Amino acid sequence: MLPRGTDDALVQFHNVSFSLPTVPNPIISELNLTVERGETLVLLGESGCGKTTTLKLVNRLLTPTSGEVVVEGKPTTAWDPIALRRRIGYVIQEGGLFPHFTIAQNVGLVPSLSGWEPTRTHERVSELLSLVGLDPDRFAERYPRELSGGQRQRIGVARALAADPPLLLLDEPFGALDPLTRASLQREFAELTKRLGKTAILVTHDVREALILARRIGLMHKGQLVLLETPEQFLASNHPQVRAYVETLELAGGRQ
Repeated sequence: MLPRGTDDALVQFHNVSFSLPTVPNPIISELNLTVERGETLVLLGESGCGKTTTLKLVNRLLTPTSGEVVVEGKPTTAWDPIALRRRIGYVIQEGGLFPHFTIAQNVGLVPSLSGWEPTRTHERVSELLSLVGLDPDRFAERYPRELSGGQRQRIGVARALAADPPLLLLDEPFGALDPLTRASLQREFAELTKRLGKTAILVTHDVREALILARRIGLMHKGQLVLLETPEQFLASNHPQVRAYVETLELAGGRQ
């Protein structure tokens, strides 16, 4: 674990636990984790293992019951919550778009709230729509209901990038898409984050997605981080939870 303030560490968890009074067991238990600048860390695990809770602890939608989450060298509890969230892009399934906003309004929301001049916001929206493969002249004035699921997800990524945050949090961003669209967007996202040098924490239960996108895979089970390895080391691991995932890949391969 890197000490606070290390240049390579963008996010750090120090002995973090999170509990709810109505739930007998901790949702997160004694989590220690460092996310390095420029990497895509994928949190892999079954539903209910604590992946999404971990994301919400980063942008202070939740506060640790014990321990400390540090972002850019400062505990989340020392950040103004709004200022912290404007340093973080957040992407969920279907992009989480506002249905009554146009695409341009959705993408330009954070820059507008941050006081950008309208001309600068307009230029940024056009730049980002082009970056995610959508023609600004065709899409800027449409509404989310007029777009396909894949297009809405592209808009969600564009909105997350709008204010050029150093960190992206992605919660099952491609899970609701058909297999072909999902595979296409996974490739595009991997290329985009590499080109822009972004740090990303992505949550998924899809081991194939983890292997495609991750620099490191953090395997979570019952609120604990049980393994943190590169994709190659993950596949070579003898951990029983890893072997269960690898077996699903082998079974899928055998059916082809």
